[in-house]
Amino acid sequence: MTASTRSDLPPEDEILFAVSDGIATITLNRPQQRNALSRRANERLFDLWSTIDADASIAVVILTSSDCGVFCAGMDLREAAQLRQETGKDILDLLPDPMYQRMRSVKAPIIAAMTGHFTAAGMVLALNSDLRIGLRDTRGGITETRVGRGSPWAVPMLWMVPQPVLMEMVLTGEMIDIARLHQLGFINYVEDTPQAVRDRARTLAANIQANAPLSVRAAKASLLAAMELSTGPGFERAQQIFALVYASEDAQEGPRAFAEKRKPVWKGR
Repeated sequence: MTASTRSDLPPEDEILFAVSDGIATITLNRPQQRNALSRRANERLFDLWSTIDADASIAVVILTSSDCGVFCAGMDLREAAQLRQETGKDILDLLPDPMYQRMRSVKAPIIAAMTGHFTAAGMVLALNSDLRIGLRDTRGGITETRVGRGSPWAVPMLWMVPQPVLMEMVLTGEMIDIARLHQLGFINYVEDTPQAVRDRARTLAANIQANAPLSVRAAKASLLAAMELSTGPGFERAQQIFALVYASEDAQEGPRAFAEKRKPVWKGR
């Protein structure tokens, strides 16, 4: 996960939310921090999923971000390091939904309109969305191995991209070009500008909104249910495997080294 500093913005300003004509729009709004997610931003997102489910008028959701070249740089590692020092707890222990699983059960379809690069938690938001639109010449990745963290949440991607590609992503931490992700089928569309990304998302959202709402929700739920028959046990096992990683000294060294702008010193424990 990645970058930033503690913010004085209220949660509703860090994560914007609006509803118009049956389409809800969520905007990650921390451009100075490359839209990295703070603790309060995470809490705000978690609350919004229930807000959306409680509003039957919302047919579809667009998840996007303020323009800064990055859709979401992941978790705010500087804040994570600071919270560890202040509370003695790992950032994931302080979040209501550290692996963003609540997002996967949102009834309305979610369209990720990614107006920049995306990694770590940014990749989680992308894979937990139902449709994905990317910006040309950007990249996405799973970079947890570079900061001593874990990626059990990546298990559902086994049903989205070929296993060798996913294995390369989780082991190397390298970013992959959006064009390749589109070729692999992970990305639905690639557009030339941030506004074109949002326009494409709006067109898809309008098409979905015009369809029978019960049919739309059932279509999403049925595909995810079939996928979860294998994903659920796999994710549970992945969490067990990564438990030792999150409890390790290296899991704290990664965010600390990032905050101190130095190369991490891994201990393997």
